[in-house]
Amino acid sequence: MFEGVFPALVTPFNADNRIDVTSFRNIVEHVEKGGVAGMVACGTTGESATMSTQEHMDLIDLTVDCAKTIVIAGTGSNNTTEAVELTRHAYDAGANAVMVISPYYNKPNNAGLIAHFSSIARSADIPVILYNVPSRTGQDMPLDVITELSKIENIVGIKEASGNPVKVSRIIENTLDEDFMVLSGEDALTLPLMCMGAVGVISVAANIVPEKVVDLVNSVKNNDLKTAQMLHYELAPLIRSLFLETNPIPVKRALDMLGLTNGRLRLPLAPLSREHEIVLEKVLRDMGCLS
Repeated sequence: MFEGVFPALVTPFNADNRIDVTSFRNIVEHVEKGGVAGMVACGTTGESATMSTQEHMDLIDLTVDCAKTIVIAGTGSNNTTEAVELTRHAYDAGANAVMVISPYYNKPNNAGLIAHFSSIARSADIPVILYNVPSRTGQDMPLDVITELSKIENIVGIKEASGNPVKVSRIIENTLDEDFMVLSGEDALTLPLMCMGAVGVISVAANIVPEKVVDLVNSVKNNDLKTAQMLHYELAPLIRSLFLETNPIPVKRALDMLGLTNGRLRLPLAPLSREHEIVLEKVLRDMGCLS
């Protein structure tokens, strides 16, 4: 169910700093036209850390309402009670799964991590995808913790963004006997991680060129590694440009250039520097995204 490409959607904002519903619907339509398997709302790329609990819930509702594909709702928090509340809301709203980030700032011990995710998994009858992104959370979820959590029935997989292919290999090795899958959390590692057994990607680049990312993933699934390698290197300049500054600063500017949203960010994020904007625009032109 959760194989393929899942864009990590941006959250567009109006001039009054509220969620831009029209632009969000346009982005959902854009990625679905590109053939994605589904989408992730309220993740890091969606600036979830700047949204109130009510906004978070409203955006989950909006995504379920307008998406025709699988909806994975980001419901993580460093406050277990809030994560449980958001997870229950996602279940009630009709989301297909939730993605739960490792608690940031708190840096819990292994027992705390297991208790945190177990509480969330028990709170609603919905598939749970763990999210390991140590560059954001300050803590790399230990292999032993992931292995233990994989035994919980509705914890079905992990978005892995540690940047460590060896660790991903160990996760897959340790969970071969479980109904547990790995999704790449980094566009640049989609090809190598899928060759090791990952089943897809939660992708920033798929906001911009969903069809290219879908073609890459499908090529690997079809054992056409020559085409997959070609697409990997074709996408490489775009992927680099989307991380010239903190995500989602560049991807929001790229969507602005494509006319899909205005590119507004919420503080403390600030607009892309002019130096990096020039690089990004050139990459988009070279890829044929801009005329």
